[in-house]
Amino acid sequence: MILMGRSECGKTTLRQALKGKKIQYEKTQYINNFDVIIDTPGEYVETFKFGRALALYSYEADVVALLVNATEPFSLWHPNVAPVMNRPVIGIVTQIDHPMANTEQAIQWLRLAGADPVFPVSAYTGEGIWKILEYLREPGDVLPWENAEAAEAPREILSAKGEALTFGQEDYTFI
Repeated sequence: MILMGRSECGKTTLRQALKGKKIQYEKTQYINNFDVIIDTPGEYVETFKFGRALALYSYEADVVALLVNATEPFSLWHPNVAPVMNRPVIGIVTQIDHPMANTEQAIQWLRLAGADPVFPVSAYTGEGIWKILEYLREPGDVLPWENAEAAEAPREILSAKGEALTFGQEDYTFI
């Protein structure tokens, strides 16, 4: 699966959550292949010249995942962009647990782009992670967790944009 989305929409954090890793802020500087996940820099979606590289890398993946952060005021994805990918295209709405999230709007944007199905997720709480894993699962796959409860448990968060984070309170508290 290749993850595509604007800068800071949660691609790398989602990759860490899908792999069962601790959440730690990392800026993706170039296209990275991690076993079965291709993580891409947001600048590739945001810059026309780099967009061609995404098109080429999409041919290396079985599934293309278009990401939209639930707090974004607009979508970078054009209507009906999914058929250009020539691969199954899913949508992933990240940061659904944020106080300013508008999850339904983000879902509509991804559906308009042609993504189907669309998965709302939180990498921090684990909500929705299992549904993505089940969708991607092929016979013989070994997943990081054995069941939905383990996959959707809150993650250990080492840092969020360079700070340690306590999650699950009314607001985000940096410690």
